Amino acid sequence: MNKKWPAYLGLKSYLWEIGRLIMGMDTVKRFDRIVAILIQLQSKRIVKAQELADRFEVSLRTIYRDIRTLEASGVPIVSEAGVGYSIMEGYRLPPVMFTREEAGSFVAAEKLMQKFTDKSLGTYYESAMFKLKSVMRGKEKDWVEALESQVSIFPGQDLFNEAIPNALEILFESIAEKKQVFLRYESLHADDPSERNIEPVGVFHENNFWYILGYCHLRKDYRHFRTDRILQIKRTPNSFILQHGTIDEHRHKYENVQKTKVRISVNKTVAKHIQGSKKYYGFVSQKTKNNQVEMTFMTTDLENGFARWYLMFGDYGKILEPESLKKRIAELLQKNQDMLST
Repeated sequence: MNKKWPAYLGLKSYLWEIGRLIMGMDTVKRFDRIVAILIQLQSKRIVKAQELADRFEVSLRTIYRDIRTLEASGVPIVSEAGVGYSIMEGYRLPPVMFTREEAGSFVAAEKLMQKFTDKSLGTYYESAMFKLKSVMRGKEKDWVEALESQVSIFPGQDLFNEAIPNALEILFESIAEKKQVFLRYESLHADDPSERNIEPVGVFHENNFWYILGYCHLRKDYRHFRTDRILQIKRTPNSFILQHGTIDEHRHKYENVQKTKVRISVNKTVAKHIQGSKKYYGFVSQKTKNNQVEMTFMTTDLENGFARWYLMFGDYGKILEPESLKKRIAELLQKNQDMLST
């Protein structure tokens, strides 16, 4: 077979040719997988065989066979032992057409980008959406247009300081280019804002807020920073001085810190209303006894985080253990009573 696939034949004809090569010896399911592998190879510079095996839940041997099929159909795949696969630079297929369901998913993504990222990234995504829509078929464009004005998302709180509309853009750039950033930051427990240079390891969304995990040169340690408390952020020419690893590696370290076991009993009706928030406080398991739900937690912040959360529904609950949590709740209630009396 000719290794140079003519671009004018289009993606549909090209995929049909791949299908012709494999249909006689395997199933339609394998055809779909091979097409998906081809698309994934175009989406990244390097793709590992194990990454493909994990995604499609097949063996490495199956992935090797699928890659050979793509090579036989004329796709110029470059492989390097221990590194992964890539498609030869400059090789591109015609645009992939989107299904109606895929096109619909863009609507939710666009709304989330508009409300859950800063203004700068939201603008970039809007521009990218115009490009995506430009390659859709007419029916898919109509589908997206019909949904766009009917979907709205409202975040529970401000996620970014409006005075710095490009915070995430700067952070993403810092992580990719390994350059330090300057922060003027308002900590919850400090009277005055602090100024510091950090090396961002990664960003994550948790408990309805965006956080930065980074190495702080002021504290000489890794710290979390909430994006809505950033008063100023600036690029710097300073390169990272440390190798940080991945954000998942760092977050696993925090999972191994000392935790306190907590057991509470909550009215079944109220228990339904805390299902969404309990996971943020170390929820482990629960069991129902008559009209009560007994919940077990392993928490890292008994004194403030868990205790203050429990007060939200404490009049419908009972603390089974530990005694230290009962004492802390009593302290907080007494402080509140003193405030009301003055």
